[in-house]
Amino acid sequence: MTDEKPKPEPPVIVPHAELSPDALRGVIEAFVLREGTEYGERDVSLDVKVAQVLRQLERGEAQIMFDLESEEIAIVVT
Repeated sequence: MTDEKPKPEPPVIVPHAELSPDALRGVIEAFVLREGTEYGERDVSLDVKVAQVLRQLERGEAQIMFDLESEEIAIVVT
């Protein structure tokens, strides 16, 4: 008998195109607001930040990841 813990499940990639527009915007807004992105001296609107992240997802520069164990979703740069 061993005391080894089972390996955690790897996060699942969620293709952004498979989310509804409202769900996708919600995921991106939560990411932008949570990350506290620094834009320097300029104020950048939420809409602009969301559009920037959406372009990264569309170009494959970022991916939406869902962690099965914590049930948390994140956007990661690839």
